[in-house]
Amino acid sequence: MGNETIGNFENLPQGSKRRKTTIIMALLSPILIFLMFVIIGNILKANSKQPEIKKRSRPVLAVMADTAVSDTVQLKVNVQGQSRPRTEIDLVPEVGGKVITVSPKFISGGIFNKGDVLYRIDPSDYQVAVVRAQATVARAEQVLMREQSEGAIAKLDWDDLGNGKDATALTLRQPQLLEAQASLQSAQADLDNAKIRLRRTAVTAPFNGQVREKFADIGQFVNPGARLGRIFSTDIAEVRLALSDADIARINLPLAFVAKSRESAPDVKLSATIGGKLREWDGKIMRTDAAYDPQTRSMYAIAEVLDPYGVGAADGEFPLAPGLFVDAAIAGKVIENVIIIPRDGLRPEDKVYTVNEEGIATSNDVIVVDTNPKRAVLLNGIEPGALVIVSALEKAQISLTFRVLDINDPTKILIEPKKAEREKKDDKSDDPLADAKQKVADSKKSYAIAKKEYAQAKKKAAQNKKKKKGKKRKKDGADKKAESKQSVAKQGEGKRKKKEGAN
Repeated sequence: MGNETIGNFENLPQGSKRRKTTIIMALLSPILIFLMFVIIGNILKANSKQPEIKKRSRPVLAVMADTAVSDTVQLKVNVQGQSRPRTEIDLVPEVGGKVITVSPKFISGGIFNKGDVLYRIDPSDYQVAVVRAQATVARAEQVLMREQSEGAIAKLDWDDLGNGKDATALTLRQPQLLEAQASLQSAQADLDNAKIRLRRTAVTAPFNGQVREKFADIGQFVNPGARLGRIFSTDIAEVRLALSDADIARINLPLAFVAKSRESAPDVKLSATIGGKLREWDGKIMRTDAAYDPQTRSMYAIAEVLDPYGVGAADGEFPLAPGLFVDAAIAGKVIENVIIIPRDGLRPEDKVYTVNEEGIATSNDVIVVDTNPKRAVLLNGIEPGALVIVSALEKAQISLTFRVLDINDPTKILIEPKKAEREKKDDKSDDPLADAKQKVADSKKSYAIAKKEYAQAKKKAAQNKKKKKGKKRKKDGADKKAESKQSVAKQGEGKRKKKEGAN
């Protein structure tokens, strides 16, 4: 029904025809606009000139390299520790009393010698005790002498009156004599004890050492065992060094180690910065602890320095004082025919990047024996004489070609790759099929570009031809117009002449 109405709208009134036309135009307008945009887009795309694609050559990067060498090295273990005296005690009195004398050496940091009187306690009571003990000894001696005399008299009497019989011990007063002898020995022991206690009123130094702390002074009453101060010996200083399992393997140090002699003990170099300068002390590993530390899982080795305040002092002036943190370098095993490279040449995951004679970089897996901030010691993985890259390099750059410079003299070029070979290698692909596909794609792309350029040139030629025709038509129209004007002018001139002739 609707189609019949649209098909026969000519028979409808004028208003209905106009309304029907408006509906049709409303339906066709979006389609016409869409087609117009598509045509304009194709025209613009056809007229746009595609940029010429040129392949840029990759610039050659320069890297620093050094040569791997074969050598014999002695491994070292670098650890840290804190120095302490081998002997450190609290100075205590054995008798009680008031302190009447303190040695001027007994101050914090004071140095003393063995046998120096550091404290003296009031000896008055102990002197009295000695006198009493001496009096007791004298009485005991007098009793012993009397018993000896009486025993001699008793023996003479028995010889006269005994009628040849044997005298008993009691008759001869032997028990009394033994009691007198025992009393004399006891009195003599008391006298010795009183003299000992009198001597102990003078508190002397048990060794050569230094005062760490002072707790008592003149006039103070002290009991036996009270702390007068803390002192330490200066004959030997110790440093406890925590060693991991890898450190023990480098030193080849057995567990429960005790050096047989100081000469055969492993050497250790202790160092610390004092007064803005590095100071060093020579020591020996004399023993290890009996067990591992359960918290750190480390074995502690004990390093000793002889006479740290005298001959063993650093530069003869700086002793290895207690509490000083030191760095320790322990001499370890000697390994022959190992490969040495700069430390910067060792990469994460134990890899080393090298370059061959053509400048191509390769990655090598190595076995690391030891490292320090300057060099790395390798067991294998690369050959002696190989050029090791020490510059920063990413994994993605492996297998590229580089210009190699000497790390010791950057102006010296060790490897300069040839340009032709480098470009050939850059263009070459590892996959022949991929190369063929790339060539086909490039050919198709070139054909499409040529076709488009041909269409653009043809269209431009047609436009130029059309423009020329338009210009020619305009010129012909202008000529005809000029001729018509001239004919009109001639006719007007003829009429004017006829008029003048008639007159």
